[in-house]
Amino acid sequence: MPTESHASTSAIRVALPVPLFRLYSYDCDSLPAIGARVRVPFGNRQLIGICMGPDTDPDPAIKRKPVSAVLDEANCWTEPLWRLLVWAADYYQHPPGEVLQHALPALLRQGDAAGYQTTVHYEVTEQGRTVELDSLKRAPQQQRLLAALRRQSLLRRDIVSEDYSLSALKALQDKDLVAAVEHQPDLQQWQFSIDAEPLTLNPEQAMAVAAIGAAKQPQTYLIDGVTGSGKTEVYLQAMADVLRRGRQVLVLVPEIGLTPQTLRRFKKRFNVPIVMLHSALTDRERLDAWLDAKQGHAAIVIGTRSAIFTPCQRLGMIIVDEEHDNSLKQQEGFRYHARDLAVLRGHEEQVPVLLGSATPSLESLNNAMQKRYAWLRLTKRAGNAKKAQHVILDIKSLPLKAGLSQPLIKLIQAELEQQNQVLLFLNRRGYAPALLCHECGWLATCERCDAPYTLHQHNRLLQCHHCGSQQRVQTQCHDCGSTQLVGRGVGTEQLESTLAELFPEYPVLRIDRDTTRRKGSLQQHLEDARDSKYPLLVGTQMLAKGHHFPNVTLVALLDVDGALFSADFRAAERLGQLFTQVAGRSGRASKPGTVVLQTHHPDHELIQDLVNNGYHHFAASALTERELTQLPPYGQMALFRADDIQADTAMAALQTIARHFPQRDDVTVLGPLPAIMEKRAGRYRYQLIVQCHQRALRTQLLRHVLPQLEQLPELRRVRWSLDVDPQDFT
Repeated sequence: MPTESHASTSAIRVALPVPLFRLYSYDCDSLPAIGARVRVPFGNRQLIGICMGPDTDPDPAIKRKPVSAVLDEANCWTEPLWRLLVWAADYYQHPPGEVLQHALPALLRQGDAAGYQTTVHYEVTEQGRTVELDSLKRAPQQQRLLAALRRQSLLRRDIVSEDYSLSALKALQDKDLVAAVEHQPDLQQWQFSIDAEPLTLNPEQAMAVAAIGAAKQPQTYLIDGVTGSGKTEVYLQAMADVLRRGRQVLVLVPEIGLTPQTLRRFKKRFNVPIVMLHSALTDRERLDAWLDAKQGHAAIVIGTRSAIFTPCQRLGMIIVDEEHDNSLKQQEGFRYHARDLAVLRGHEEQVPVLLGSATPSLESLNNAMQKRYAWLRLTKRAGNAKKAQHVILDIKSLPLKAGLSQPLIKLIQAELEQQNQVLLFLNRRGYAPALLCHECGWLATCERCDAPYTLHQHNRLLQCHHCGSQQRVQTQCHDCGSTQLVGRGVGTEQLESTLAELFPEYPVLRIDRDTTRRKGSLQQHLEDARDSKYPLLVGTQMLAKGHHFPNVTLVALLDVDGALFSADFRAAERLGQLFTQVAGRSGRASKPGTVVLQTHHPDHELIQDLVNNGYHHFAASALTERELTQLPPYGQMALFRADDIQADTAMAALQTIARHFPQRDDVTVLGPLPAIMEKRAGRYRYQLIVQCHQRALRTQLLRHVLPQLEQLPELRRVRWSLDVDPQDFT
């Protein structure tokens, strides 16, 4: 990185956090390092930008302003990560200033120094060491936290990361059982050691670990293992050699809900510093964790998708768990895919990348088939677990009670009598998806969206799950004045209350976004489920991802028929993944498991394929169809979105964009078309799809077209965006 001073003022190029692709030229007394932050005047504001290097051809007609301050002596990122960020801005065709800002912690975006501050850690007092833990049994969160603090002192970020309650921490301080002590960061080099012995691997797991360890050149591995096959144990044993050599491991998980259990598993195995990066941390805690990773003080870095931009001094391995999960794709602003960037970063850093899933994305499966990835298959469940039995229940003409058919109720009763757990999956929260008038048919519909309100019975609210608007439940019909307003359809809240009526002696635990809003509630619910405190579990997709419930022997999917007829070409793939992942929660220990699928379409070819042949047979058929239609991964897509309070304005904007693309055989332009939900939050939404045979051609076209679009005045009147490799068409 160039850092030498110049006797005369130098012109430098600066990337600013503005939605424009251009770089800005400023004067600076000395040339900052490429990738260093600078504070510069922009209009009547001061912005934090990133130096992109000298401006070798400044425009003499433009009067340049001087840089206000140079904030860093060196690049904020490592050299390989810097190259990845520059590449990502070009590939996803997003303004480089916004890309680079996205890759920085909030405090650095605001201009704070890239250094540690004195913080506090929490440790037990003398009274806290002698008090009986049973005296806190009526305050289980305090009891749990005090027990943890007796083992070791914790920073606030550790308390947050492990899902302990901050209100419990305050209560313990008020009781003089815990004290806050000034803490200076321990910047000593960590030493590798193992706290718990590795588990015994089966032959397939052993071969996977050996293949990763014996590779002469770093590459990407697809660890394709059925649910319960022990993929995490493969990660742990593959990581051990990396950590033993003093290298760092970056682990990506799709959502915060999975981070505490991942953290616990890693802490139980390795006695090394572990940091977590996710949205529940304060800005200071996030910066400290980022610095720990960058300076090499953290051995393992665990985070959600944005953690892919964390610099690591001695990166040795990248792991992406549940690589198929759509949460790894950023859906707003800089629309990157963390899995794809992980593969590119592994190539730049020359380290192995492990992609793990029981239901790999079609893109990853195709890369494995084309031998771009090493394909490691785990076809057997770990330990004594056996493959679950599948049952299709045809519910045509059957009476349903809150979505439950009589045959399913009998199956649930039988499992409960055997003291087993039952998990019921329904991907609709609330009491009922709609409220209508029994006399005239009026439907309570959100005025801002093309969707009905969802009825939430417990707080008597109608809520729109798309724009967030809500109102009190009405007592009379809006059209005819009738008081006969009834809920239609079934949500998790209604299912929970119905199960409580049918099986009053068995407690029910509901896990969805409504019941897990409070800090630590999700983790507590998952622990209660694992400990079999609740025989009946009800949940949405939150329960489908990587959780281990050893006593669950029956899993039922109540309603997936809507996905069979979706307009989204990815709907079949997502249903296949969802069915397989939910089914994988059953029979994970020594007890045999059963999976029940209720459907009005038992003969549908997708259902028959999934139940009789499994996900991989379905995926092979889906890939053949995609190849015939040149859909991803065989064709390359870019999606333009536009929305406005006037439908015609949004449509006209996309028609203008469409005219800038050439008419040729290897380029297809579809649209403008209404989004699957045309009106959302009061705005009309339209889409334009550009499909190319080759990725390079798509990139070339977008590079040519986007600068022209920036100059069009009609596009400044609407809100529009570009999504390269789109995953969501709703």
